[in-house]
Parts: sequence; structure tokens; C-alpha cells
Amino acid sequence: MTGAGAAEAAEAVAAAGAEAYARIVATLIRVTGDWALAEDCAQEALTVALERWPGDGVPANPGGWLMTVARNRAVDVLRRAAVERRKLHDLAVLTPADAEPGPGVGEDVVDDRLRLIFTCCHPALAIEARVALTLRTVCGVPTAAIARLLLVSESTMTRRLTRARTRIAQAGIPYRVPSGPALNERLPGVLAVLYLLFTRGYVADGEPAFADEAVRLARLLDRLMPEQSEVAALLALFLFQHSRRDARRDAAGELLTLDRQDRRRWDHTAIAGGLAALARARHDGPYAWQARIAACHATAASVEATDWPTIARAYDALADIRPSPVIALNRAVAHGYAYGPAIGLVLLDAARAGGGLDGYPLAVAVEADLVARQGNPLRAAGLFRKAAAAVGSTAERRALLDRADELAR
Repeated sequence: MTGAGAAEAAEAVAAAGAEAYARIVATLIRVTGDWALAEDCAQEALTVALERWPGDGVPANPGGWLMTVARNRAVDVLRRAAVERRKLHDLAVLTPADAEPGPGVGEDVVDDRLRLIFTCCHPALAIEARVALTLRTVCGVPTAAIARLLLVSESTMTRRLTRARTRIAQAGIPYRVPSGPALNERLPGVLAVLYLLFTRGYVADGEPAFADEAVRLARLLDRLMPEQSEVAALLALFLFQHSRRDARRDAAGELLTLDRQDRRRWDHTAIAGGLAALARARHDGPYAWQARIAACHATAASVEATDWPTIARAYDALADIRPSPVIALNRAVAHGYAYGPAIGLVLLDAARAGGGLDGYPLAVAVEADLVARQGNPLRAAGLFRKAAAAVGSTAERRALLDRADELAR
């Protein structure tokens, strides 16, 4: 291949890896019971593809080619390690040696990927371990990148991943999707891991690639569990929020608040996908209400045209089913825009009453915005500066200081 062909091959490897990695790892874990071996073989298949496809061309079935290479590598490793003949036999009959299996048309393949997600997100593991294991095993994210996300060293993250896999083996955590009432108990934990992953990538100083991974996993989970309303709702929420990713910063890289974004730059295909997913969210769970709020923002032509009364009602519902200081804060914002800043300030005082917002700089920023809209720009500017001094994100600090300077002028 030419240089351009090599670039095309590299893109094909990346695309095939994104689609097939979880399927390959899940299948090899089921057959071998060895998490590290499954991940190593999947990674090695991608490496071999990068070496061979530029010269040999991209195969007709890239995902099947990767599965075959990974399976053959697992056979070689197990043979050299003299692992019991039964596992070798199971691997040998998984697919014919000269075949390139298709990308998950069978029910077993679907079940494998779903089993992998539920195992990584088992409640016996700490939430940080669930996030790390999901990123490493389901998404194939390098350990170093996961360490940066979770603010630890690579060696520390390697040990955490090893402990998580060991815990799964020693505790006898079943490699399966629960059924019946157990599924309803476990699914919220899986969705919480995806929500945390998306949030870590979406925050002002976050790594966008992790938000991308959360969207991809939500799409996969929705495809595997189309009957689950909250799965569709979570996907809708992600798509609405992620549709703004290209408009959140100006040409200089500075963070832009929602009211200052060029809505023409929003991803309207993603918004349409979010609306379609939200239409399948039949129940009134926490993600469904959050998705409805996000839909109001995503479909409004401007901040002024936003359906704030609907958003206020949605936050009323969220405050009933999942009360928290942050929900109460957002409810104050929504009511402040729907019914006037005086109402918002009353609800803000109520939200602060329990002490849950003490030291939370965004609560000060909300007060600043409401005070500014009441017609007191100088006091609002001081509050924005107070919030900026306490916020941890550099991008958010600059945005708050810019708002303060504008009001002061």
C-alpha cells in the first residue's frame, strides 16, 4: 500500500477495534476464564493488524479477522502453558480455523459482551475499580490513560486493575447477566458507572475521549438491552449533552457557557438520535427526567426560548425521586428562569439550609447569576469572583472571572 493506504489501514484498525474489541475480550474470557490473557490477545490482534493490513489490504470482515488472530494467539499461549485439554478444545471449536466469524450476529456473542459489562460493574468492586475495569476491559483504553483520568500513577492503576480481576476470581463473581429482580437491582449500578465515566470526560477540564467512550458504551448497552427504558434514557442524555462538545469553547479555547454558544455548531444529528432514544424511555426514572431536561436545552433556539417551566417541573420530579443538594441547586436555577430570580433565590436559600452546598463554588455562581438578573451587577460581580476563587477548574475559573468583569463594566 501507499502511505495514504497505510493511513486508511490504520483508520480501519481503529474502527474495527472499537467495534470488535469488547466482543473478542468477552468471548475469550468466557472460554478461558483468564482476563489478562483475553485482553493481551485482543491487543496483540490489533498490533498484528497494524503490521499486516497496510501491505495485505483490509480484510472483508475486519472484526472477524481480529477475532481469528486473537483466538489463535490464545490457543498458542494455552498450548505452551499446557492448560487442560478441555479449554483447548473449546477454543478450537469456537470457530473454524479458516473462518472469519461475523460481528456478533449470534445470541451467544451478544450475551458475552453484556456479561462482560455487568461483571466489570459488579457491586462487590469499588466504584473507581468498576470504572477502571470497564475502560480497560470493555473499551481497551490504555492503563496510562485511565490513570490520568483517575489522578493516580500508572503503576498504582496497574495494581488496582490486578486486584479487581483477582477479586472477581476469588469472590467467585459470576460472569453473567442477572435476570428477574436481580437485573433491576444491578442495572442502576451499571448505568451509574457509565454516567460517572461520561461526567469525567465532559467536565470543563476533562478528557473528551472518555465522554466518547461513555457514549459508545451506552449505544452498545442500548443495542443489547433495547427493552430497558433507563438505558435508552441514559443514551439520550449523553447524546443531548455531547451534541454541544464542539461549541463549548471559543477560538482561543476558552469555555463558553450555554447562553454564549453558537447553537448552529451543535451536533443536530446527535440531538435527533437523543430524541429518538428518549421516545423509548417510557418510565419516569432519574435518567429519563434528566434526559427530558437536556432535550429542552438541546431543542431551544436560545436561552430565552427554552421551555423553563417544563425544566422546573422535571427538577421537581427529580427532587422527589433522587433528592440531593445539587438537584436542589439546579431546581433553584430552573425556577429562577421560569418564574423570576426572586423565586430562584428563595429556593437557593432552601437548598443551602442543610449545609450540603457549603463550600460548593457553583452555588455561589448561581447566586451571582440570580442577583445579576435582579438588577444588581456590582454585587453579582463580587459573587462571581468569590466563586472563581474557590472553583478547581482553570477553564471554569476564567469563565467566571470574565462574567465578573463584564458585570463590573
